[in-house]
Amino acid sequence: MLSNKEIICPNNLLDLAHKKKGVKVGIVNAGKPLPMISVQDAVNENLIEPIFIGDKKEILKCADEIKWDISEYEIIHEPIENNTAKIAAKLASENKIRIIVKGHIHTDILMKEVLKREYNLLGKTRLSHIWHMTIEKEDKPLIITDGALNVLPNIKTKMHILRNVINFSNRIGIKRPKVAVLSATEEVIESVPSSIEAAEITKLAEKEKIHADVFGPLAFDNSISKKSASIKGIENSVAGEADVLLVPSVEAGNALVKIMIYFMGACAAGVVIGGKVPVVITSRSDEAQARLASIAAAVVALD
Repeated sequence: MLSNKEIICPNNLLDLAHKKKGVKVGIVNAGKPLPMISVQDAVNENLIEPIFIGDKKEILKCADEIKWDISEYEIIHEPIENNTAKIAAKLASENKIRIIVKGHIHTDILMKEVLKREYNLLGKTRLSHIWHMTIEKEDKPLIITDGALNVLPNIKTKMHILRNVINFSNRIGIKRPKVAVLSATEEVIESVPSSIEAAEITKLAEKEKIHADVFGPLAFDNSISKKSASIKGIENSVAGEADVLLVPSVEAGNALVKIMIYFMGACAAGVVIGGKVPVVITSRSDEAQARLASIAAAVVALD
């Protein structure tokens, strides 16, 4: 059942990212092969100019192992993992880097620094994470949010997540995204709290005149299959045609993304948005092409 399909970075992200060349990026706790290879790929695509933060000896050793001459790039020597995150946050606060990319460091350590008020990296909305999902190089993406950062968001937080994903959708050329607010059902049922919240988000989106078609609750099948929506008599502009799936919890989003990766060979480009700098927090098990796609998504997310 597991897919043997090669994961491929989609052209739409690369084409958009190419419009912003040579963006300064901090690689946090660099020095391990997989993140270094993806950074090398991003450099070869002329997307970024990296600043490596970590143990200089390990970084140079890793670069040598993958046959990459990094002599022209800055290396900030810091052998202690926790301190690499502090350095990256400080560089971002001083506008010396525009994107933070997670290397071999725990996500909670990195995000703890990003969230500190002293660095002034928070924007007007709450930080949230998006997954830009594609199967083939030319695929229309499906965006899933939030499957990595906000664990069990309430309605207020979900509205922040909604605004962030609409902004990102606009940046990848979806002028008026169709957002399905997911639940386990298309009906509002008291025993299913996510269905109640989905209906409330739909009302708030209409009240606030958010520039998107937002509808919920919708189950997964009704969100992406017009046939399924038609059989169940669901008629609205989102059903069966969703660009975005706004999930009820991190577990739901994470499961959806991992199913698409491991069963379908999907390329999952993930990035934290909503702050003053995008943050790439890829998993240590992510393929190099998915990491490249995540960096490209972060470049696209820049103002």
